[in-house]
Amino acid sequence: MVAINPSDIAIIIIVALVLFVGSSKIPELFRSMGRALGEFKKGRMEAEMEINQMQSQAQPTVQQNQQKTSPEELEKQIRDLQNQLDQMKKQQGTK
Repeated sequence: MVAINPSDIAIIIIVALVLFVGSSKIPELFRSMGRALGEFKKGRMEAEMEINQMQSQAQPTVQQNQQKTSPEELEKQIRDLQNQLDQMKKQQGTK
């Protein structure tokens, strides 16, 4: 059995690119891949920042709700949320 190293795979990919794409298009291809990767990283960072911001805003309200709610109020909230869920399921069922 022949073992293939990662460097062998890289060489095969480079040779395939030269054969199928052409040597003049390779820099342009890698440039566009670099831009796409940069956009991906930028989007991921923005999403992480937004999630962190939402979590930091939600924590004080959760702590306030935990201090103020009684068991009866929690049961009422659960019923309301279940009703909302049922309504959403009905809406999706009619589409």
